Amino acid sequence: MSKKIYRHKDEREEAVKLDIAKVEAIAVGAGKILLAKLEEGFSIEKKGAVDLITDADRLSDEFIVRKLQEHFPDTAILSEEQGLTSSAQRRSLWVVDPLDGTTNYAHGYPYFSVSIALIRDGELALGVVHNPLSGELFSAVRGQGAYRNGTKVRVSQTKRVQESLLVTGFAYDVATRPDDNMAQFARATKASQGVLRLGSAALDLCNVACGRLDGYWERGINVWDIAAGALMVLEAGGRLSLIGGQKFDPFAREVLATNGLIHGELLELVGDL
Repeated sequence: MSKKIYRHKDEREEAVKLDIAKVEAIAVGAGKILLAKLEEGFSIEKKGAVDLITDADRLSDEFIVRKLQEHFPDTAILSEEQGLTSSAQRRSLWVVDPLDGTTNYAHGYPYFSVSIALIRDGELALGVVHNPLSGELFSAVRGQGAYRNGTKVRVSQTKRVQESLLVTGFAYDVATRPDDNMAQFARATKASQGVLRLGSAALDLCNVACGRLDGYWERGINVWDIAAGALMVLEAGGRLSLIGGQKFDPFAREVLATNGLIHGELLELVGDL
């Protein structure tokens, strides 16, 4: 973003509101593209044995990147389908997943999302996740709380894993990778009230943020899958870390997110065996 000096706190907050409104509108616009392609039909290709991409992914990605470039011309963009738009070292980076849950989308399963996040000076600064089928729009700005359709959300108050409902995911190369998450999945399933596998990390994190789920973990995940949702969890009062308990890093390709109250107990269940 271009630099601007704000003389008053209210001016800074108003500028952030304008930014989040622009990003929300971009996410909703991308969601309309995904819904339109569901109606008219889409093509499917394979990036790997089970890693799919549709023309809906590409159209959504192109739309988001174009709109971000229009509104924020001085900010680099990292999108799942186009990669990094600039090699320049910049303080701010937009991170885009135009269709989180492509496998679900390709099979007609109604659980997918659009995810857009801003990382500034290495810290999560802004996030928007849109579920075009439900119409839910999750948004967060660092230090200003997390919201679902304009209403502030908070994580659950579940205090024990035994009383929790959890969610996880599996990497596309689960069939060949040594840390396949199967043992952790089994342990957490036996210890909790259930472990779901739904297929959109961005929505999983938002559901932790708004208290529907109590915890989420996954390995082999990408920054564009989790950056926006991770900020939702933080701003809703939750806790983030790596699966080994280290400080959370959105580029580390793993995450554990909880309501905070069950974090230590869940770490013991799903950490390195």
